[in-house]
Amino acid sequence: MRSRYAAWLFGLVLLFPATLLKAEVPTVAAASDLQFALTEAAERFRAETGRDLRLNFGSSGNFRRQIAQGAPFELYLSADEAYVLALHDEGRTEDAGVVYAIGRLVWMQRPGRDDLPDEEDPLTGVRESLAAQAAGEGRPRIALANPDHAPYGVAARQALEHAGLWAESAPLRVLGENVSQAAQFALSSDARGGLVAWSLALAPALAERSEHVLIPEAWHAPLVQRMALVEGAGETARAFYAWLQEEEARSILIDYGFRLPGEGRQPTVAGETAP
Repeated sequence: MRSRYAAWLFGLVLLFPATLLKAEVPTVAAASDLQFALTEAAERFRAETGRDLRLNFGSSGNFRRQIAQGAPFELYLSADEAYVLALHDEGRTEDAGVVYAIGRLVWMQRPGRDDLPDEEDPLTGVRESLAAQAAGEGRPRIALANPDHAPYGVAARQALEHAGLWAESAPLRVLGENVSQAAQFALSSDARGGLVAWSLALAPALAERSEHVLIPEAWHAPLVQRMALVEGAGETARAFYAWLQEEEARSILIDYGFRLPGEGRQPTVAGETAP
């Protein structure tokens, strides 16, 4: 009986191509600044198509390394287009992909932590933390993502360098593995604040317990975000990739503070002022 069942199962396998035996739910590797925006997009995609997705958020640099090593991701959304282009040069993606958004950096802090810096000097909090340390009044931490592999960490470092604060802020800095973790650190009790993605500061889950001010775009290199299908991607990943380029998905990105390539529109979130 057991041998007949084994023969039947083997015959069934032969009837189906390998692509159909592949896991039906694709895994998407996405930069952590997309944690809320892409989750909303995936929910709408699922409601419209009935297709499920597995979203994996983290630092773009770590995902770039994992995909190069053969990690089973089917779609990659990076916060730095250079990582996608490098994978394309290595033959890991189907093509060079498309730029899907331009990100923004903000200073974020807990309400009442101290006065919110203004747009003229958004890094006042860093200077205040340095002054407190010098006066022996504690060491209020400054949070940012790790510049070694997180694009928003690179932008944060560049902004601090622009303000002449990178070197002297070293004792105060606490690094998140990605920008989402940096946002958690920025709102902790021992932090003055942090440099994080605008998309996270606009998310209701964080907006209700934080305040923020935009960092001038001229203070750091543009956060050009690119996505591409990983070589061998299945139909669901392809469908989601196409859906992300349609108007509904683009509107979601706008609402979370992303600028679309070639467009100047800004979010329409209540209480936000377009720069």
